[in-house]
Amino acid sequence: MSDLFSDIKDSLERTERKKIVFPEAEDERVLKAACKLADEGLAEPVLIGKESKVKQYAKEMEADLQHCFVVDPEEYGGFDQMTEVFVERRKGKVTKAEAEQLLLEPNYFGTMLVYMEEADGLVSGAAHSTSDTVRPALQIIKTKPGIQRTSGVFVMVRKEEKYLMGDCAINIAPSSEELTEIAVESAKTATLFRIDPRIAMLSFSTKGSAHSVETDKVEASVPLALVEDDSLVIDGELQFDAAFVPEVQEKKAPDSPLKGSANVFIFPSLEAGNIGYKMMERLGGFEAVGPILQGLQKPVNDLSRGCSEEDVYKLALITALQATS
Repeated sequence: MSDLFSDIKDSLERTERKKIVFPEAEDERVLKAACKLADEGLAEPVLIGKESKVKQYAKEMEADLQHCFVVDPEEYGGFDQMTEVFVERRKGKVTKAEAEQLLLEPNYFGTMLVYMEEADGLVSGAAHSTSDTVRPALQIIKTKPGIQRTSGVFVMVRKEEKYLMGDCAINIAPSSEELTEIAVESAKTATLFRIDPRIAMLSFSTKGSAHSVETDKVEASVPLALVEDDSLVIDGELQFDAAFVPEVQEKKAPDSPLKGSANVFIFPSLEAGNIGYKMMERLGGFEAVGPILQGLQKPVNDLSRGCSEEDVYKLALITALQATS
């Protein structure tokens, strides 16, 4: 396991164990990862599903449920209260009957457990789409005060190297203001992983070498970010090489505060971010950890449906770490 996750485990071992909800408890990958977390004492898994089915699957997989909580929405004693809280939270957008139906869905039920502080975070997506995971979080938990949108970042890890990239999961064509939010929140996320953030706002242009609507919005995001937090080390618009290679930076952007040593990279669009992190993963040999959702009031994270047991385990560790901050 990389130094990144060794550090996370060390941090979690020194804090009170967090309850992490797994709405897909009947998935083998999820069940095994949750039991591993419980056995290691790093989290208290809350498994959503039919208790008899979950126990049967665990028996077949030789997984130990001793330190896990299994919760069936249909048998949950606080369901009526949860329904009332959900209707109130949705401010008249759903009826009581509609709420009862929605809360039988594992992602909605699990998200409500987090909102009602019966749990500390949620990991889903092994058997659900991103929208199935994110929609309940946005409707119930919602974003932090002052944050308009959630965003998705990856931590890219290769031996001792660690970089953060965003948005690679949620926002298709962010505006200057949205890029600012992504940058400021990404800086906070970076510190969770002991990355001292040096933020590059990426483009196909460096300091006016090209002019377009696309480059203008990236350039405008830098002063907006410094208004939000004047301690940020941030620059843009920059091409990747000008942000990352000192010799190129000296030629293209000699006055850049990044000095060719950026470690947080904010992409101008989702297509660029998605392509960029996957190229680093497949060609550069980096491990892509995420997507890690940021900007929510409580941690909810989304898995890929092609995830492995190890992916579930690692994203749950990150979710527990987010819950401690």
